[in-house]
Formats: sequence, C-alpha cells, structure tokens
Amino acid sequence: MNVKRFAVLVGALVLGGLLLVACGGTETVTETVEVEVTRIVEVEVPAEGGGAAEPVTFAGGGDTLQQVLDRGTLKCGTTAGASPGFAFLEADGTWSGQDADYCRVIAAAVLSDKDAVEFRSTTGTDRFPVLQSGEVDVLVRQTTWTLSRDTSLGFNFVATIFYDGQGMMVRKDSGITSLEGLDGGSVCVATGTTTEKNLADVFRLLDIQYEAVVFDDQGDTTRSAFEEGRCDGYTTDKSGLVSSFALFDNPDDYMILAETMSKEPLGPLVRHGDDNWFDIVQWSVFCTFQAEELGITSANVDDMLGSDDPAILNTLGVEGDLGQAMGLNNDFCYQIIKQMGNYGEIYDKNLGPDTQFNLPRGANSLWTQGGLLYSPPFR
Repeated sequence: MNVKRFAVLVGALVLGGLLLVACGGTETVTETVEVEVTRIVEVEVPAEGGGAAEPVTFAGGGDTLQQVLDRGTLKCGTTAGASPGFAFLEADGTWSGQDADYCRVIAAAVLSDKDAVEFRSTTGTDRFPVLQSGEVDVLVRQTTWTLSRDTSLGFNFVATIFYDGQGMMVRKDSGITSLEGLDGGSVCVATGTTTEKNLADVFRLLDIQYEAVVFDDQGDTTRSAFEEGRCDGYTTDKSGLVSSFALFDNPDDYMILAETMSKEPLGPLVRHGDDNWFDIVQWSVFCTFQAEELGITSANVDDMLGSDDPAILNTLGVEGDLGQAMGLNNDFCYQIIKQMGNYGEIYDKNLGPDTQFNLPRGANSLWTQGGLLYSPPFR
C-alpha cells in the first residue's frame, strides 16, 4: 500500500473583534486577517487485485471545466476498445458503445460538440492511476462503484448508467450447469478488478476449490485465453460476457450460467476535489434520464422548446439558469438530447432489440417502469 504526501494550501479568513476602551466610551473594530496554512496530507492508495500499486502523481482538484474549455476537447478514459456494446474501437477508428456515448454526452454538455472527445484506452490495472494523475478528465469504463474506490482511492462516482452483476461463462459441452460444477477447475479473470475479489469471495462461501488464471486487462487477453481453452470458466460482469458473444469465432459453443455473483453498478467517475466538475458530469447523466421520463427525444426536442410544461422548459434551459450555476450554457441538456438522445435512445442504439445483444433493460429501466433510473428535479 503506497502512501502519498502532498501539500494542501488552505486560505482562511479570521475575523477578530477587538474591543478598544477610550475615555469617552467603547468602540468595536472588526479587523480581517488573511492567513494561509500549509499542511501535509497523507493519502493511502491501496492496490486492487493484490498487486503493488504504481506510484501516482495526484492531479488534485483544480478547475477541470476550465481545462476542458481551454483545451477544446474532453479527455475520456474507457476500455482498451474490446467491449462491444460498451466501448469498442471500430475498424474505421471510431468508438462505439454505451460508455463511449456517455463520453460524448459529457462533451455535448460542456463543449456543445459530442465529437470533441479524446478517447484514452485503459486496462483494469492502469485505469485508476490514469484518472488520479489527470491524464483524463473522467473515466467511463464499466467500472463498479464500491466504497473503497469512492473513498480511499480518491474518486467520486456519479449516477449509475448500467446496473449489472457478475456472471460466469462456460462451454456448453463442458457439462457445467452451475458454479458448483467448476469445483477443481480453473477460471479466467482480469486482475485489478472487483471481479477477481468477488470470485474469491463467492467460491470461498460455496467451498469451491479453483485455480484463478489472471490477466492484466478485461478485454481481449482474458476472453481470448478462455476461448483458447486455457480455463474452464470465464468471469466478468454479465454485460461483458454478453458482449463477448460478438467476438467469439463460434459463439454458439458458449453459455452464461444463471447465477449472479454480485451487484455491479457501473458508471462514470471523477477525481475528488472538484465539486463543480462532479456536478457537471452528474447532471449530464441525469439529463438523459430526465429526458426519457419527460418523453423528450432527439427527434422531438426542438418541438419541445415550445412546450407549456415548466419541467420541460427547465430541463431544456428555456427557463431558468441551471446551466449557468455550473459554468455551462443553460441549454446544456438540450445539446445532450439533440446530439445524443435520451437514455432509452442511447441504450437501444448500443444494447437494445435492434442490436446483436438484445439485452432487456430490467433494472436499467426508468423508476416509473419498475427500474432504478431516477433523476432529481431540474429546478
């Protein structure tokens, strides 16, 4: 476990009331004194997956919004480009998938241009140092929200964009129909992830003896090793397992077991220390939920500008100055919907019934439809 030390400058205003006594009576004088205090803060950064953490230079809080505006692009960390449906690097050099599209959502909100994104490939091992050091402004990479990541690693998770759970894939001809069938077998798993820890916890609870065959990334290497027959099982989030079918040479040879091994709320995360940037990313995500709930789509958003519904007018920035409070244009949510659509449009485009995945929305439905997606009021 590494200990990082860095100086924090705290500007404090000390108000001192001085009571002066004179012959003619009393007079109260308030004097303002500005004091600058420097203290050393120690931050422990645990390494996930059991390995030693690499030294990290912390970027600190700063003004991320201004940096993005000055640069003219959003730096967004995502996968290594091998997760179809979430973040996949196409042959023409473009990025597809729900995570990639949420990078574009943030760019549309901040820069009014969904294409003003620099994608940064990351692995399960380096994704956190890349965000901590300021190499990216936000990480949108099928990353699970956990207590330790939210606190000791120095991150803030925004609203979840995909509720998932860890699963297990096996070959159909293996005869394995449940997790217990892997007793004495081997499992391919990515190191530096909650997946590796969940696997150990669940199998210990079930008293299953297994060999973990670990790899540094969650993309091609782990999946390819399983496809090559190096492991009896392959575990990651069920969404990742589903996307693997698009990459297998013979997808019909594999199946996903029924058990769900964990809760995996996936969504964007930012560094501690810049509350305004956290608000921007958070409300950019909420905008996509709110738009779907209000029936605002990329096709009808211009018509909705003339609505008489105050909730719609506030959301689109026709009334109020909700964007200005974060340093954005008041039409930031309009720009998101116009350029990217609401949550349902983004989901359907990448994972819905017209795609090869055809994933039911389930928990990723609106709260009004029995799901978990819920936006606070735009007010």
